[in-house]
Amino acid sequence: MSLPLIAGVFLVVLALGYRFYGGFIARQFRLDSGAVTPAHAKSDGVDFVPTRPFYLLGQHFSAIAAAGPIAGPILAAQQFGWLPALLWIAVGSVFIGAMHDFATLVASIRHGAVSIAEVVRSHLGPTAGLAMLAFIWVALVYVIVAFTDATAATFVSGDAELEGLTFRFNPGGAVAFASIAYLLLAVVMGLVDRWLKPPLWLQTLIFVPATLGVVYLGTRMSTLLVLDARGWSALILAYCFVASLTPVWVLLQPRGYLGGFVLYAALAVGVVGIFYGGLSGELSIQQPAFSGFNVPGPGGALFPFLFVTIACGACSGFHGLVCSGTTSKQIDKEPHCKPVGYGAMLLEGFVAVIALATVMVATKAELTGKAPGAVYGAGLGRFIVTVLGKEYLVIATTFGAMAFSTFVFDTLDVSTRLGRYILQELSGKKGKGAAMVATAVTCGVPLAFVLLAGSGAWRSFWTLFGTSNQLLASLSLLGVCVWLKSTGRPYVYALVPMMFVGAVTLTSLVLLVREALSPASSAASRVNGVVAVVLLALALSLFAAGSRALRSRRHPPAAAPAV
Repeated sequence: MSLPLIAGVFLVVLALGYRFYGGFIARQFRLDSGAVTPAHAKSDGVDFVPTRPFYLLGQHFSAIAAAGPIAGPILAAQQFGWLPALLWIAVGSVFIGAMHDFATLVASIRHGAVSIAEVVRSHLGPTAGLAMLAFIWVALVYVIVAFTDATAATFVSGDAELEGLTFRFNPGGAVAFASIAYLLLAVVMGLVDRWLKPPLWLQTLIFVPATLGVVYLGTRMSTLLVLDARGWSALILAYCFVASLTPVWVLLQPRGYLGGFVLYAALAVGVVGIFYGGLSGELSIQQPAFSGFNVPGPGGALFPFLFVTIACGACSGFHGLVCSGTTSKQIDKEPHCKPVGYGAMLLEGFVAVIALATVMVATKAELTGKAPGAVYGAGLGRFIVTVLGKEYLVIATTFGAMAFSTFVFDTLDVSTRLGRYILQELSGKKGKGAAMVATAVTCGVPLAFVLLAGSGAWRSFWTLFGTSNQLLASLSLLGVCVWLKSTGRPYVYALVPMMFVGAVTLTSLVLLVREALSPASSAASRVNGVVAVVLLALALSLFAAGSRALRSRRHPPAAAPAV
């Protein structure tokens, strides 16, 4: 089977999924274009801002499409083969991941744009709400720790001597400069849009090419910004602290919009590279389709570790936090939930397939000892040079690495903001002082961990990150099921995925605890084991409360938000 045929079939699956299953799910929720959304009802110019759907799609897409759908599929393909990963991405993204994102977005909007934890609390009681908040916050800490270290790693590398270069080139420094320039461009665009109010098409014509232009500038300024991984981690988290407290129009919205075009460009590069390179014979599949059900290495059993390793590429609880934390506060009309919520997850599924393709076309030697970000950057660079020629290798590989860091950087920013929202909901404090304290705690705990654990720790914690992330999706769907039942609506389309993902992730947690109890376990495994016990206890308490609510024969509460 050729790479273009695989990619073509996958695109057809996504299109059919959006048209038919996405349409089916949208009809169940009876979206109303005349309903007043929280973006209008609570408009404050900071968090609640009605936003054009295409603009919001770019922001939402860049927020959810971080390192997960890139690193996860690459790691899974290296361990189990590309075919199991491909099948799970296709089935999971259409029937579970996209449905989860859409459902949590609508549920949040119908409850006043509160977090999914507040939705759970309103239907399962305050104890369950506290358990959900605690679970979410621990999961966010793991997101921030893993992705901060992954981003810092892309900014750190030695000098590269490439044939034909007439200048000194530092790959990590090039990515760092381009990424910082991208953030500054986003701030400028936010200020221009706020005060000068030019049409969006004009801003796009100016700032999107400028965003791509900083890639070239980064290759010429690659030795200007050189720090070690810990230094970059501290600066990244300092940025997240400031960004979390900044109004969304200053940075979050324009950065998300521009980041969306970086994602679109990466998708275009992947599509052109896969089809042109595959049809011309320059690229062919080098990796085995299937490596076995039990293979050497961490998490060697295909069930459950294939599913939690791929993580965001098929289903992500983090997406529910974005949907209910920031996106629900900006939805202009309810029908926009389908393209923004359901559609963005399908696009992320294709991001995962492109990441998978970078493994499929690489030889064993090219993969040995390389982190997923390096594999992805080199793969995108290979796709570009098959079309443009090897003289563009430096710019191509810098673009691939910057695209990876852009995905991660956006999610770090959003994760910090979500952590602030969660802690403020937990404490009931809404002032500026409380926001600063909540942000400091959300950034401070990951900073302490990164500084103590050192560079590269994300590899040890990836499995628990993926497990907690997908278990959060199952718990979010549990809250959706109880809400739908309270309004007398069918909910089996949410119940079945909730049960499947719950079974996968609970099994993974049990195996991680067992691994931690082994006399030969590492320090990272023991930390994972302790956190796994905490997450297991919280999840079981929530599943028990949800089960009681779903079995209850009581009449729906009169105040339940309408579907």
